[in-house]
Amino acid sequence: MESARPNIIFFFCDDLGWGDVSCLNPESKIATPHIDALAASGVSFTDAHAGSAVCTPSRYTLLTGRYCWRTRLKDGVNGGYSPALLTPERPTIASRLRDAGYATACVGKWHVGMDWQLKPEAEGRQFRQELSANESEFDTLVDFTKPVRNGPTDVGFDSYFGISASLDMSPYVYIDGDRVTELPTGFSPKGEAELRARPGVAAPGWSHERVLPEFERRALSWITDHAEERFFLYLPVAGPHTPVVPTQEWIGRSGCGIYGDFVMQIDSVVGSIVARLEELGIRDSTAFFFSSDNGPETITAPYRERYEHASAWRFRGMKRDNWEGGHRIPYIVSCPDRINPGIRCDRFVELADFYATALSLADIPQTDGATDGTAGGEDSFDMSPLLLGEPASDYRDFAVHHSSRGRWAIRRGSWKLLLHPGSGGNACDCRENDDPLQLYNLATDPFETRNIYTEHPDIVRELKDLCLRVITRGRSTPGRDAANDGGPGDETHWRQLQELLELEA
Repeated sequence: MESARPNIIFFFCDDLGWGDVSCLNPESKIATPHIDALAASGVSFTDAHAGSAVCTPSRYTLLTGRYCWRTRLKDGVNGGYSPALLTPERPTIASRLRDAGYATACVGKWHVGMDWQLKPEAEGRQFRQELSANESEFDTLVDFTKPVRNGPTDVGFDSYFGISASLDMSPYVYIDGDRVTELPTGFSPKGEAELRARPGVAAPGWSHERVLPEFERRALSWITDHAEERFFLYLPVAGPHTPVVPTQEWIGRSGCGIYGDFVMQIDSVVGSIVARLEELGIRDSTAFFFSSDNGPETITAPYRERYEHASAWRFRGMKRDNWEGGHRIPYIVSCPDRINPGIRCDRFVELADFYATALSLADIPQTDGATDGTAGGEDSFDMSPLLLGEPASDYRDFAVHHSSRGRWAIRRGSWKLLLHPGSGGNACDCRENDDPLQLYNLATDPFETRNIYTEHPDIVRELKDLCLRVITRGRSTPGRDAANDGGPGDETHWRQLQELLELEA
């Protein structure tokens, strides 16, 4: 029934840690009253995980319901000029909702790649998929007068306003639809410490500090213009990722450094979006999803001593890592018409499941994409029963984690197996660096302090075999086997898979 189909907003933070949200972490030194209020009005998940420990693959997974390591991007992240990981042939949650009559928009950081056009003198050059240290060489080769291809408006969004990648990546220009709003004529220098950003070309008068307020303004305007329609708004803000740039009015407000100030400003944007929904009389009929793309950046580590604030709380690891701090994230869902308030759910959940869940809430059938080639969502399970207080026996009991260096871990129930030594990402805190595998029981050891892989060989073998099946089948949901996109060449050159096959359990 049309009246039961909710509007859907996904507010996606960039590098916000589990411990940064005060309703999850009572020890947090950062006040997040608007996020806390959102949790009080719906469901907050304490054991939620992003599709990766870094941003590009996490965003791809959210939009497609498919693990990003099934694409050609096997490790690392995109840069500002990286080619598109999405094309119109791959369904996204935006294209599925749009086809069902929803108005769709994306406002914010894209970072899933788009195809920039080059100047004639750059003929023969090719963009790299992964971020490169000398990526800024493309600053002078791109023809900014031409439209970008395979960006948001080609993969399901009616409109787009935002930036191509992270706030610290060139080019520093806004994109409206498929064109930059101003040609870059200036240059943005590299910042220091929490303000760090890569050097690159910039539009006239570019200000990192004004990006979040501009996203807020654009999102509020779009909601107002589409209040009479069923809509889906994807709002991936570019913070608190570096550069950490709260506006002047927020500096000093948190008492937890400039990072805490930036988190508080983001929290205020959540509040302004909710307030606008209330003003328009559509708050109760809007499913508001709030989360983060991965764990907190390592720049927050000194805050433990400086402010007694831990962005990853007590979890081990940070962004990039397969340890919990790398991908355990805040996740809150509120829709007063359909979801009971004040629920705290300890069930293990994945952001990959937003795809199937949004389809379910919108009453759109999710068919077997491996059979008809159109549905997508190969790794997405419907978690709407968890939101609506219904039996959830068919919901996932396992998931695959992925680190910045392309290493896998697998979680089933309380057991978690890291199929590699160390963190898989950051070169730090490697207490088991000599161990080829790591097994933890999160029920008794949630902070991953004791590696017990030698004590449970049967569990190690079962989890490794399950991980291999999920990888090689091309899907983790029921259905006919699908195809991975392979590595450079084909899957026989997929380095990580070869290493996993050769690993002795």
